[in-house]
Amino acid sequence: MKENRNLFAALRAAFPSNLDAVAVETDDGLAYSWRDLDRASAMLANLLLSLKLPDGARVAVQVEKSVEAMLLYLATLRAGYVFLPLNTAYQKAEIEYFVGNAEPSVVVCTPRNFGWVSKIAFQAGTRHVFTLGEDRTGSLLERAVHHSDQHETARKADDDLAAILYTSGTTGRSKGAMLTHGNLLSNAEVLKDYWGWEKGDVLVHALPIFHVHGLFVALHGALLNGSKMLWFGRFDPKAVIAKLPEATVFMGVPTLYTRMLAESALDRNAARNMRLFISGSAPLLVETFNEWKERTGHTILERYGMSETIMLTSNPYLPSDGERRGGTVGFPLPGVGVRVTGDDGTELPRGEIGAIQVRGPNVFAGYWRMPEKTKEEFTADGWFKTGDVGKIDERGYVVIVGRSKDLIISGGYNVYPAEIEGYLNEADGVAESAVVGVPHPDFGEVGVAVVIPKPGARIDGERLIAALKAQLANFKIPKRCFVVDELPRNTMGKVQKNLLREQHKALFV
Repeated sequence: MKENRNLFAALRAAFPSNLDAVAVETDDGLAYSWRDLDRASAMLANLLLSLKLPDGARVAVQVEKSVEAMLLYLATLRAGYVFLPLNTAYQKAEIEYFVGNAEPSVVVCTPRNFGWVSKIAFQAGTRHVFTLGEDRTGSLLERAVHHSDQHETARKADDDLAAILYTSGTTGRSKGAMLTHGNLLSNAEVLKDYWGWEKGDVLVHALPIFHVHGLFVALHGALLNGSKMLWFGRFDPKAVIAKLPEATVFMGVPTLYTRMLAESALDRNAARNMRLFISGSAPLLVETFNEWKERTGHTILERYGMSETIMLTSNPYLPSDGERRGGTVGFPLPGVGVRVTGDDGTELPRGEIGAIQVRGPNVFAGYWRMPEKTKEEFTADGWFKTGDVGKIDERGYVVIVGRSKDLIISGGYNVYPAEIEGYLNEADGVAESAVVGVPHPDFGEVGVAVVIPKPGARIDGERLIAALKAQLANFKIPKRCFVVDELPRNTMGKVQKNLLREQHKALFV
């Protein structure tokens, strides 16, 4: 009989021999053993099976972070269905689109949203709607408790669908990226080796679990290594720092690192037992990278991935493989191909900026019910067009310059916002910046800069622009610079440049 490639089977096989050891410890004092994870995921899987769902049924989930929500994910894999996590920030129109597009057989929502979510789901033809609260309440658990705690994992092949992740949809409607058991398992196995996961590692899990970073990279990493997790329902910098001495691995987005740096308790002593700090999901400022190293003695490992591909590149873990370089996302992971191409699709030499394309066993199976869009996003020779712009430097490190949709074409010249942001971020008093392109009657498009001052600093936008003129070609200089208290961000901390473009689109028209 062929090997069962169900991702859950691999995760379950990695559980430690002592099933009564603690697997998850929560920020409100609860402890879950490995046996608890096994039994509870079996009961939830048996509940799903009792619903007599069709093959490939989607289970859509929009709930607050909890260990039970994680168990529902494991149960969906275990039973052989397709998990569809939805951002907790999504509102009515967005949920209508996702439910209408994915046609889930099961929808799970928070108890307080049951009224409006169930109405959307039932109107779309979903037959089963359950609730799950972050405090272990809701109809899902009430029903699951009546089912057996024994379950034989459904047999799956590498190319069977495991999850659908909807992209953030900053340009046009969201697309459902279809990820297979093979995609997820191959990436988890590569990262286990590449990041040096070892016996006794303990992970601080402080990320949301509706996104690649928290749901796949962090969760699979800990489970595939049989590692205990210190679980935070919400990120609290003081509480996380207090727990660091009990941990060895932390994964975060740049915002989490800057929030911890604002706490005086963060020092070398707090990080004394840590093995690895990993950052991703948004660009890490070199300033944050350097300040973290100075305060903790640890060099953050920055990596690069996306919903469609999980992880693609990583700065090296082992010093023998090279240094971790701020401002880069490291080297292609083992088995992953990365190339940079020009407008005509030919591969560019090292150091030249172009479109980043990738291939490998981690690259998704296509967009849900969008065959034309899927075809459009792959090259004739099978490489996926990431939509990111970057370069591979002389030493082989990948550097992301921005998104292709963020590219500004001003008077026929290509302007890369990340380059200008790099100069702005180094200016006195600037904490962070964002540069976007807006319509202009003469140049087609011009750049507009939006900057956040450091606490207590006073910034003059016109002076910043004047300073840039001494550093950059004139066509790259933003026409206006606004000083604001904060930049619009999504839940993963990425700056929402589409909102900035919308806000300033009429400036010159």
